[in-house]
This record gives sequence, C-alpha cells and structure tokens, in this order.
Amino acid sequence: MLIVVVGLNHRTAPVEVREKMSFSDKSLKSALEKLKSYPLIEGCAILSTCNRTEIYAATMEMDEGLNSIWDFLAQWSGIYISEVKNFTYCHTLYDTIRHIFRVAAGLDSMVLGETQILGQVREAYQKAVAYKATNGVLNTLFQQAITVGKRVRCETGIDRNAVSISFVAVEMARRHLGSLENRMVLVIGAGKMSALTAKHLVANGVSGVIVSNRSFERAETLAAQFQGKAVKFDELYKYMQEADIVISCTAASHCVIKAGEVRKVMEKRRGREIFLVDIAVPRDIETEAGNIGGVTLYDIDDLKNVIDHNLSERRTAAMKAEKIIEEELDEFMKWLGMQFVVPTIAALKQWGNVIKQKELKRALNRLGELSDHDKKVVFSLANAIVNQILHVPVAQLKSYALTTEGHLYTEILQNLFNLEVPGQMPKKQVSHDKEETLYLKKDRGLV
Repeated sequence: MLIVVVGLNHRTAPVEVREKMSFSDKSLKSALEKLKSYPLIEGCAILSTCNRTEIYAATMEMDEGLNSIWDFLAQWSGIYISEVKNFTYCHTLYDTIRHIFRVAAGLDSMVLGETQILGQVREAYQKAVAYKATNGVLNTLFQQAITVGKRVRCETGIDRNAVSISFVAVEMARRHLGSLENRMVLVIGAGKMSALTAKHLVANGVSGVIVSNRSFERAETLAAQFQGKAVKFDELYKYMQEADIVISCTAASHCVIKAGEVRKVMEKRRGREIFLVDIAVPRDIETEAGNIGGVTLYDIDDLKNVIDHNLSERRTAAMKAEKIIEEELDEFMKWLGMQFVVPTIAALKQWGNVIKQKELKRALNRLGELSDHDKKVVFSLANAIVNQILHVPVAQLKSYALTTEGHLYTEILQNLFNLEVPGQMPKKQVSHDKEETLYLKKDRGLV
C-alpha cells in the first residue's frame, strides 16, 4: 500500500484555479465517493481550505494512483488534465508523510505557524472517516499528523507570537490593560482592517463596540456585526471618553484625531488610561497624543516591529519543529515499513511451504514405503532446508523495514519471488512456456 498526495495552494495556483478545485461541505461526500470509485484508490481524504486543496490517497500502484487523482480533479474542475498537472504538486511515500506533518504543524502555511490549519486537518480526517473513504493506513497517517501538530505547538510555541496587524494590536492591548473583559472599544473607520481588529477584540472578551465613520451607514453596518453602536463622526471625542481601546484606520489624508482633543478627553476620564492603535497610512492620530499622561499610542510601524520580532521567534521555533517532524517521520516510516513487510514475509513463507509440500509429495512417491522414523527425517530435512533458505531474506527484510527504503526492498522481494500479497497489486505469473517466453522477447524487442 502506497501513500500519495496531489495538491495546489497559494504558491502554485491563482485564486480562480483554486476556486474551481475546492470542495464545499455539501460536495465533499460525493467527491470522496467518486474518488474512491477509481479501482486503484484504496482510501482517500480531501483537505480543502481557502488557500489549499490536497487529496491524500492510499493506492496499490503509484503512477496509476496519481493519474487517477489528476483525472478526478480534471473532471471536477472542468480544467484540462494537462493544466491540472501544471497547477498541482505531488508527493509520494516518504515525502507525503513529511508533507502532511509539516502542514499540520503550520510550517507550510501562508502565515508560518498558524493554528487554524491543525483543526482543518482534523476536520478533513473526521469527515473522510464519516463518509467511509479512508483505510487503515490513512487513518494512522492522519492521526499521527494531528499528534505531530499538537506536539510542535506544545514544545516550540510556534503559534504564541502574533504575526498579523490585527492580532498584534489585540496582544499589545492585553499587555497594557491586562484582561480585555468588560473593556469598551471604539473603532474609527469601517474598512476591512478595522473590522478584523474589532473581531479579534470581541473574541478576546471586550464588552462593547462603538463604531464611528464619516459614512454613518457604513458605521451602522459594521457595528451590527458585533451588536455594537454606530455614532456620528463628529461625536467620536465624546465616545472616546467611554472607550478603553481606540482602533483607528480611516482613508483620510490627514490626522483625524488631534493631540489637543485627546488631552481634553483624558481630563474628563480622570486618570483612566486609554490604549490607542493607529493602523492607518497616512496616520490618523497625531504623534504628540502618545506623550499625554495615561495614553499609550501604537502606530503601524510600532506594530510591524513587533511582527518582525515575532516572525523571527517563529522561524526559530520552526527549526525546532522540523527536528520534531524528522523524529516523528522516522517512527512512522518504521511502522509503515512493517505494514509492507509482514504480509510479504507471510507470502514468502507460504511460497516456500508450497514448494516444500510439492517436492515432499514427489520424493515420497519415489521412495515408496518408508518407516515413520524415515518419514520424520525426510520432513525434518525439508523443513530445515526451506527455513534456512528463507531465514536470511526474512531477517534482512525486517531490518530494511526500519529504514526509509523498506517499501522498495519489499517490492523487489515480491518481484523476485513472484509473490501475490493481499491488498497489493498482483504480480504477473512467471511462465516457462516457450511460446510465451518468445512472445515476451518479441514484445521487448529482444528478437
């Protein structure tokens, strides 16, 4: 059983292609059923997010298995298979395992170390199991990938340092104000960045959101998302008196919050500190406002400096994570190698037993009547010869199973002894028929 993955992400395909090769919750069941209907696909799972689509499969034949996945994607997306291949990447065996471990750990994400992907891997696995699309090997692979993702985050802390403007703004607010629970936030501007920052603040416990924007209608729309309150732009200083956190991100070409007005606000707050975050370019808040007692001001450059530091921390953590992945990869390969080896060893012993029984029957027929003692000697001799002949290849195969090339040695042994192993592609029968031998030679251009 071989493990492969075919995928595309933000690095290999534009959004219009990713859209065509994505899978919604409603379509996932039928997609998995269609994919598993291909003869060489023994198990499959689909990981589909906004930035990536990946199909993991267990197959009995590598090349044909990959071709089946590409054909499936071409039919699903309506894109020519040649184009599908251009936009996708594929990994097999050892590289497939490393890839899914890195994905689950957040090392292959657009944002290094992001946490959301681990939950998406878990969900993809759970749905594939629910729709009966996986098999034993894929189940173990995904379970281990989830374990690896958890271990990386626990031991390296790769996801502890925020690396987006909105997340950093929330983290800095928490550092200065302590708990964000029961805090009031004033959002000035109704753009995407303001909305995203407000969303993170609400998720972290702020009690209320006030939105002020030059377009009162847009302020109402954003405030409604958080069950908040929209106020007119010329009233923002009045409501700044109530706020603990102010997030400003307008499209104005000049400062909209004056230091003098902030000083008046602070006098009315009577010592209650306020945290100002200016994420606009050009800046919305006059720099002098940060010098007023009780005021903490961060602008976009301050936040970017924090992000650069946090990214450096994440890169250091990523190096530790790669070592963890290599450790886990070695352990998984040992397990996978044994999954290849055990049925092959059983088939090899069965092959030896068939020959032994056949030759014993022939020998006993030629020897005629033998005493029980003589029969035991003959049987013992046959057993000893077969066991000793098979001892070295079996022992060597077990040792190779613990290496990354275990599956290759297993396949070589299967081909050498013409073994048929359950759950794996049947080998062509070797024939000593003269006509068949001649036909094979002609087919290969040897005669």
